Amino acid sequence: MPRSIYEINGMPEAERRALLSLLIPQRLLALFSIDPATLRNPAGQECVRITCPDGMPFFQIDVRRDTGDRDASYFLDVSTTPFGQMEISFIIVNDPDGERYGIDRDEHGHETYFGTARRNIPEEIRAMEAGLAPGQVRRGLRMMHDMVACWDAFFDRAGYRFYFLEALGYNSAILYERAGFEYVKGKETMRWIDREFRPGGELHARLDGSTPFRRVGQERTVRGRSWAIHDGVLGEPWDSPKMYKTVGVNAGVSTFTGEGY
Repeated sequence: MPRSIYEINGMPEAERRALLSLLIPQRLLALFSIDPATLRNPAGQECVRITCPDGMPFFQIDVRRDTGDRDASYFLDVSTTPFGQMEISFIIVNDPDGERYGIDRDEHGHETYFGTARRNIPEEIRAMEAGLAPGQVRRGLRMMHDMVACWDAFFDRAGYRFYFLEALGYNSAILYERAGFEYVKGKETMRWIDREFRPGGELHARLDGSTPFRRVGQERTVRGRSWAIHDGVLGEPWDSPKMYKTVGVNAGVSTFTGEGY
């Protein structure tokens, strides 16, 4: 059994494809009527693209309901850390039937990198009011626990007890907590955020209606807080917490004491 991404990328294609297919939730394939054996939809289109550059420390999985879909329904990038560990570097989940919000391009058509480099405020407002979180171009598919079960199965098969990721947004960190992840770094910051969003706290006081993303009452939900943080309410850039999952174990961490997601 290969232990590194370099070894995985060097495997014969059929063996590698079978191994990396463990990372695709079966519920996702069933949802889109994708045959788990052929990875094709009823029209015969190959819906899963697996990219494994030889000699490179990463691989990517791209799943689309239809090859003509603009956005991947499931995109996963797994890479090697400087310490030789595997980590999930990037994850996207989209409902292809959901309305699309153009937060990924500004008014001039430039890439926003999901609002981290520049922003499309009108589209962000539309997305927020539709119940999306920062960085989402479409609603998700609500399969976090299915994904984590797949990740656990893959890393267990690869002989790893732990695997890592960075939470690119506040809401992501809370979702990963609920799925069983623990913090390598960032837990104290998450606790500070929770404390300061409570009445009388520093962040609570900054929800003054000065922007659409800092409305009174947003502290009550994960998404409300996340939009305020995306809008700069912390007074400094978001520092993505580093998190890890022990295969088969739910760490039971919870840093959010608000009312709901």
